[in-house]
Amino acid sequence: MKSGWRQKAIMRASSIFRSTALRLLACCVAALAWTLLTPAHAAPAAKSAAKPAAQTAAKPAAAPVTLELAHNLGPQLEQRLQEVVERFSKESGVTVTLRPFEKDGKPATLNLMRRAEAGDVLSQPKRFMPLYQMMDKAGARLNSGDIAADLKAGVVDARGRLVALPLVYSTPVLFYNKNAFRKAGLDPEQPPATWFEMQGMLDKLQSAGYACPYTSSWPVWVHIDNVSALSGLPAANDKGQLTFNGLPQVKHIAMMATWTKAGYFRLFGRRDEASDKFNDGECAMITTDSREASDFREARGVELGVAPLPHHDDIYGGRRATLADGASLWIGAGRSVAEYKAAAKLITFLLAPDMQVEMVRRYGSLPFTGAARAAARSALLRDDDRMLDAAFTSLKGQGAQTALRVANIGALSSLTNEELEAVWADKKPAKAALDNAVARGNKLLAAQPLLKRAQPF
Repeated sequence: MKSGWRQKAIMRASSIFRSTALRLLACCVAALAWTLLTPAHAAPAAKSAAKPAAQTAAKPAAAPVTLELAHNLGPQLEQRLQEVVERFSKESGVTVTLRPFEKDGKPATLNLMRRAEAGDVLSQPKRFMPLYQMMDKAGARLNSGDIAADLKAGVVDARGRLVALPLVYSTPVLFYNKNAFRKAGLDPEQPPATWFEMQGMLDKLQSAGYACPYTSSWPVWVHIDNVSALSGLPAANDKGQLTFNGLPQVKHIAMMATWTKAGYFRLFGRRDEASDKFNDGECAMITTDSREASDFREARGVELGVAPLPHHDDIYGGRRATLADGASLWIGAGRSVAEYKAAAKLITFLLAPDMQVEMVRRYGSLPFTGAARAAARSALLRDDDRMLDAAFTSLKGQGAQTALRVANIGALSSLTNEELEAVWADKKPAKAALDNAVARGNKLLAAQPLLKRAQPF
């Protein structure tokens, strides 16, 4: 009896245990399902997922870069420069603002300067950074070997590295009014090749009624630096000593003195004042920078002709090459990496062949590279524009590309102009004036040797 009772009790306990276990299992399953399906579980996940997005949003956006470009080009060229930088800004998103260059102020990131007006500033290397170094900092390519050799004087260092970009360079040529030639009975397609040949034409132009048969802008640049180079006797030697009082230079200035007395040659100033006289049709011929073709194209009553700068045909060794110079682009020191990267974009933009063709059209400047020269020459010839042909012919030939140019040193150019003006006024003979200019100039350079440096690095 006890045995039966015990058996029933065991069976009842087993049944209760199974029932309790099943209830506990059901509760666990329900709790798990509730945990998985309730929004309270989804919230932490969403919060966790939102963290990377929040971190990304918190990172500040890079501030837009604005480049400042200082220049000493004057209002007319500034307007053309503005058009170039606006095109660059549209393509790159980089804003470029223009301002006049101030000698006593801190250089801008970019500085486009004529060396003749900023030689004392460029003698201070700490204020500038070499172009090749800036491009390297910005991680941009720059191959100095791509730049034409005739443009490198004054913008490369002793190792041939590019320290500035020769942006608006040109070389002296002869411009003439074809209408004036026709009036004087001269062939408008046959400009003078030599100074001797030119003299006979000046006589005919004067007889045809021209009170100004011939004039010249930038007299020191044209008649000292470039006539010296064309004659194979540079205005300065390799040691930086002035030598422009040799026989070829004396003969040339003496010839110009006789032309002044005869009324063949008129001078209007030390800079480009004569260009206005040609532009107005008052003067029949002018020697000045090839760049001025862009200014003369719309001259009143002038059908523009252009030819290489005349030479003296009695010089030993024949005609040599003229010199190229102008406004170059220098990099200011102490700027941010972001500014230098933006500046490198502008340099790359300016080096593109299509942009160089545009620069030729706007400024009359010489293209930097062989590829750009071929493209520009082809484009201009299609427009019947012979400016580049004349410029390249003037630059063609053997000749020393001396870095020191008399016209590029303000004080030196000024004293040389003084001596030349004494010749034009018939107050001094050519030999005495040039001897005096060389003596005064060498004394100046000895007292201020930094002026001899073509570039600051």
